[in-house]
Amino acid sequence: MGLFEYLGVLISVVMGLGITHLLVGINKIIQYRNYIQIYWVQVIWSINILVYILVIWWGFFWWSSLEEWTFYQFLFVTLYAIILFLLATMLFPRKISRNFDFKENFLKNRGWFFDMQILAWIIDIAETNLKAGLDLRELPQMYFLEVGLMIVLAFIAAITRNTRFHAFFAPFWLAILLIYLGFTTLARIAT
Repeated sequence: MGLFEYLGVLISVVMGLGITHLLVGINKIIQYRNYIQIYWVQVIWSINILVYILVIWWGFFWWSSLEEWTFYQFLFVTLYAIILFLLATMLFPRKISRNFDFKENFLKNRGWFFDMQILAWIIDIAETNLKAGLDLRELPQMYFLEVGLMIVLAFIAAITRNTRFHAFFAPFWLAILLIYLGFTTLARIAT
């Protein structure tokens, strides 16, 4: 087992736990749908964060060509995985009681959820620039536009209880991420 594989095991476990938490939460919504108050925006955020974790996990592969790791690089990448895990766990409480209101729970925890998302994007900026600086990957042209937009909208989402904004932002977030991935994938294929 090489150093990347060794380090990747911990990252994979932490990110895998985040995915597991999201899937268990979605399963609880399905199982208890007659006894709880579902909030479709929260369900979309569950899908968003699931996709986000998978995208970041896939992007972790670029680190495989780094031959010499420092402990600080390892801590940094591990911190990123931990933040993503915390982001996933904020969407579903451990226990869901009868008549649980997901809308109220989401709005109550939105500050923490979106602050954690902003932190994840800030770490992503540093991680993406670090990979580019180590010649592990090129810096996508649209990167800062996409991330800047996500940070600004997440900041607004953290401070507002406006349900119209949250109803807009959840699907918009996924659309922007998928469009960005499409452009970066197409750019990579074209070069």
